Amino acid sequence: MQICVLGAGLAGVTAAHALAREGHAVTVIDRASAAAQETSFANAGLISPGHAFSWASPGAPLALLKSLFDRQQALRIKPRFDPSLMRWGWRFVRNCQTDAWARNSLQLMRLAVYAQQQLDTVVDETGVGFAHTRGGLIYLYDTDVALAQAISTLNLLREAHIDAYVLSPEDVVRLEPALASRARSIAGAVHCPTDASGDAHQFTVELARWCAQHGVRFCFNETVQRWAVRGDRIDAVVTDRGEHRADAFVLALGSFSPMLARPLGLRLPIYPVRGNSVSFPIGAEHTPPTLAGVDDGTLTAWSRLGSVLRMTTTAEFSGYANRLLDKDVAMLVARAEALFPNGADFGQPSPWSGLRPMTPEGPPLVGQAGPRNLWLNTGHGAMGWTTATGTAQILADLIAGRQPAHPLPPPRLH
Repeated sequence: MQICVLGAGLAGVTAAHALAREGHAVTVIDRASAAAQETSFANAGLISPGHAFSWASPGAPLALLKSLFDRQQALRIKPRFDPSLMRWGWRFVRNCQTDAWARNSLQLMRLAVYAQQQLDTVVDETGVGFAHTRGGLIYLYDTDVALAQAISTLNLLREAHIDAYVLSPEDVVRLEPALASRARSIAGAVHCPTDASGDAHQFTVELARWCAQHGVRFCFNETVQRWAVRGDRIDAVVTDRGEHRADAFVLALGSFSPMLARPLGLRLPIYPVRGNSVSFPIGAEHTPPTLAGVDDGTLTAWSRLGSVLRMTTTAEFSGYANRLLDKDVAMLVARAEALFPNGADFGQPSPWSGLRPMTPEGPPLVGQAGPRNLWLNTGHGAMGWTTATGTAQILADLIAGRQPAHPLPPPRLH
């Protein structure tokens, strides 16, 4: 078949690879000048099945409420009249019940485990490099209460076949000496030894290059304008440079997917959630961490990506505004210095801000929807790097008419 993939981020490029491997003729369209220029550009770098919890948790509504008065909160909402957020938020709050949170988290964890297996397959097949670091991720907890709550989720991890071990502060230092200063002020940690980290941007760019060398056509600097629909099928997608006809179309535009889906009568439950990152160069004189992880007390993630130390934080519900404030950069610099006093050159921060395409439940939208030849692969949220290779293979199986090795429920749009 001729298949047109809209979007050249992680979701789009991994989908293109999986579909091309099936023998389809694939075209990828993106408004940017290269692959992975938006959400996939400078994310946390965590491949984290062991932390694939749904954000719609019992504690989330209170955290968002606190953010109205404390802008230092990592999970925060910007007060504004936004009907889309109201609709999305109502569904989000309904999923904050304990049973719904556990169900959504387990689905996301199982997808993440499958996706990690698919990532290994893709790497073995293509040889792409991306500063892949194995050995697990470390999740730090400030208080006994927070640590006990984390321990209470271990059964959920085991149900998803994810190994996890509780660490004392001394264990943390033995595993990651660069955390010695932070370990003195924590209650403990959880280590998931099969979790990993890597540079999502490098992976996507190199995979796109591999795909192009194997017949996938990339159309960059091209903006989708509208659909050409006939009956119950899409004939073509019209861009500012012309028309692309295909037998099937894959919508993988992240936070911008709802805008293009709306003229087709689809209301996708995806809302953009802004996240920030700052990257620092690592010199020969520095002692950066080897393993990546998350400091739960401040919801700050870190990862070493080759010669760069990446720090990320903040989940802000503020629509499509994507402006990174100086105070947010300063906050991340301060947290980096506190976590890893000699970890990198903190005088040379490279800041970035991006929009995560979140669904209220957490798991992404994968499958057919609307016109018969439209397929969704979008809404990966903060778990795009962790789950993209899995959803790509699931999508390829569905388009081929096969039962996926890891089936997902059909996209729930209402």
